Amino acid sequence: QVQLEESGGGSVQAGGSLTLSCVVSGITYSDYCMGWFRQAPGKKREGVAAIDQNKAIYTESAEGRFTIFQDSAKKTLTLQMNSLKPEDTGVYYCAADMCLQPLYSDDYRHWGQGTQVTVSS
Repeated sequence: QVQLEESGGGSVQAGGSLTLSCVVSGITYSDYCMGWFRQAPGKKREGVAAIDQNKAIYTESAEGRFTIFQDSAKKTLTLQMNSLKPEDTGVYYCAADMCLQPLYSDDYRHWGQGTQVTVSS
């Protein structure tokens, strides 16, 4: 059974940093994509960053500010977020699956419960 549990959300001022962690169990890391997605109020869930076969992939909004990495020994997926902006506000979810498009949310069946990130101006 695949299980994911996020932690590390919170409130921060613009320009600040947060680190999100996701403990992922029940998968073989080398066979799965893992990603971070976010959903702002009234908006669709969107991709932020993902790892596919040890390669990190970022959306344009995350490139240069966010870093995604995994630790298969600790079964953890981490998203380090720097230079946060108010538009980064939302519920952040980690996800895992055997995917074709790592930043496409419909490719994922396994999701965590989400953690809130709020960035104030």
